[in-house]
Amino acid sequence: MHHLPADMGACVEACLRCHATCLGTAMHHCLEAGGKHLEPAHFRLMMACAEICRTSAAFMLIGTDHHRHTCSECAEVCEECALSCEQVGDMDDCVQECRRCAEQCRKMAA
Repeated sequence: MHHLPADMGACVEACLRCHATCLGTAMHHCLEAGGKHLEPAHFRLMMACAEICRTSAAFMLIGTDHHRHTCSECAEVCEECALSCEQVGDMDDCVQECRRCAEQCRKMAA
């Protein structure tokens, strides 16, 4: 992503990693584990997190200043998702990627 400023490129990468991690974890780990992993609020939050991450990455790649708004929301949703995954347990990868993405997005939203 040589055409983007370094900090924005890092944020795009963090968003795409978080998107893939949340979606993959939800569709494989959570569906297979069942129980609290499939509680509607938790599962919907994971889907929302994956989607806002993908959207934020797209807005930065498009080059619109509106990325500040999506990144601000992305940071908030990622933090909420990290907490939910932490409470459910056995979801360390998701927790780490969500926190990493939230940190990068806060910088882009500033």
